[in-house]
Amino acid sequence: MREFSLPALYEVPADGNLTDLIRRNAAQHPDVPVLARKRDGGWQDVTARQFLAEVHAAAKGLIASGVEPGDRVALMSRTRYEWTLLDFAIWSAGGVTVPVYETSSAEQVEWILSDSGAVACVVETTVHEDVVESVRERLPRLKHLWRIDAGAVETLASSGSDVSDAEVDERSTIADADTPATIVYTSGTTGRPKGCVLTHRSFFAECGNVVARLTPLFRTGESSVLLFLPLAHVLGRLVEVACVMAPIKLGHVSDVKNLTDELASFRPSLVLSVPRVFEKVYNSARAQARSGGKEKIFDKAADTAIEYSRALDTPNGPGFALRLRHKVFDRLVYGKLRGVLGGRATHAISGGAPLGERLGHFYRGIGFTVLEGYGLTESCAATAFNPWDRTKIGTVGQPLPGSVVRIADDGEVLLHGEHLFTGYWNNERATAEALEDGWFHTGDIGTLDEDGYLTITGRKKEIIVTAGGKNVAPAVIEDRIRAHALVAECMVVGDGRPFVGALVTLDEEFLPRWAEQHGKPAGTPVAELRTDPDLLAEVQRAVDDGNAAVSHAEAVKKFRILPTQFSEESGHLTPSLKLKRNIVLRDFADEIEAIYASR
Repeated sequence: MREFSLPALYEVPADGNLTDLIRRNAAQHPDVPVLARKRDGGWQDVTARQFLAEVHAAAKGLIASGVEPGDRVALMSRTRYEWTLLDFAIWSAGGVTVPVYETSSAEQVEWILSDSGAVACVVETTVHEDVVESVRERLPRLKHLWRIDAGAVETLASSGSDVSDAEVDERSTIADADTPATIVYTSGTTGRPKGCVLTHRSFFAECGNVVARLTPLFRTGESSVLLFLPLAHVLGRLVEVACVMAPIKLGHVSDVKNLTDELASFRPSLVLSVPRVFEKVYNSARAQARSGGKEKIFDKAADTAIEYSRALDTPNGPGFALRLRHKVFDRLVYGKLRGVLGGRATHAISGGAPLGERLGHFYRGIGFTVLEGYGLTESCAATAFNPWDRTKIGTVGQPLPGSVVRIADDGEVLLHGEHLFTGYWNNERATAEALEDGWFHTGDIGTLDEDGYLTITGRKKEIIVTAGGKNVAPAVIEDRIRAHALVAECMVVGDGRPFVGALVTLDEEFLPRWAEQHGKPAGTPVAELRTDPDLLAEVQRAVDDGNAAVSHAEAVKKFRILPTQFSEESGHLTPSLKLKRNIVLRDFADEIEAIYASR
């Protein structure tokens, strides 16, 4: 199939903007908790009426400081309550939010604030403040800098005390559906980040149709989401706006190190995450079972969950014996795993990378269905996702209702719909290249099945052509290899080479556990372990599993374990954890050469 679309389930209000949502909530659900914030170690509910009042108080401060309609205001912070509060306050003042990752370097901050022309910036910590101050002399348009942990919200509320309610109401209604709501800068895997202009229409079309298609997961007064992804990433913003639109309760977590405890205390009904988190939950549970001598029981439980999930897709469903075995393992294993994820959630939304078919079936089999989706910054996050009632594991689902997915002759995925960005800020050339004839060219390669379910198989620019002329899409095998507990990152190489190779980094969390279980001296550095025969054999098993998903010509023949990590700090990962392949190729050229030195 070359093209597929679904009718829209939500009509975008032409003369409205996103601030309409918080006014509507305060009018229709004044006493319903729509957010929760962490106070004194516990969760404190914030009602729709309270949230509107706090948003308007902060908006008054922005107006008093001189923020005019259309002005850009930057936000540099971890995921926390104040992020969402200030986002809606900026919109209520008529401004445009410019998210900045809290891990961004001074050079990145300078580029984003300069390119966007931000007149003000709110940061979270003194570290962030120092970064902005270090480049401030080269940002002549930046007039104000506030810090959240120094009372930015309270300062704004105080400075805006003379601004009338009527003025905020007037500012809140200036923007219409086609007014820019935010400029979200791409991760920048190659070159400088580009600013994607997303309008209020983009978010209305995106979130309205997501909520409508997943209605059972967005029940006002019952459902809740605990957000721990960065709000600087468009997927985090989708969840923020969708929760307010529904409305359902939204909580925030700044530090994922405490995620298990936060999930247990907040008990969300819906989880949003990226595949790596689900992989780690599975790998941690298996490692814990192994250390307790229960590895065989866990593996049988995992196999049963997968078999049970696969049987759900058959005409007759699971048989009696399978259902009985599944029920036993639900008491012994599955319930505990659901408890790690809060104990209340039955579904999760996952994006950013493929989860993998086996893990997808595993989670559905334990009673926790992961709905995979696909999207880009330019598509305001999800442009395809699996519906709650018709999940096809292994795909990223059907198109967002009201949008169209088309597969070009060369396999590229093309998009059309109201949710798309309007262009790149200050970059007409890039806009013209990306939006050709009204279709957004994603750069991703994919296929559509007979029911309109999309499968992503790789990136056009990342296709490797071996010396033998074989085209290899790295994503398929990389994702499979990376699913192994020991593997942190994997990057396939082989462009113009006689065969496909791979660079592998090791997971810092699981490596010490593996070393202890295999009798290796405690604290042995990776530089020494990477040549250990047992470790090489373990990584080879991960590679073999990856090779099982591809043809012989696409399979990894040799690999090198690197003595270091790919990280944002090292310059090898973007803030959204995408590989900067050109940087890796440059920095590890010697390691790559070693792969092909002896055959």
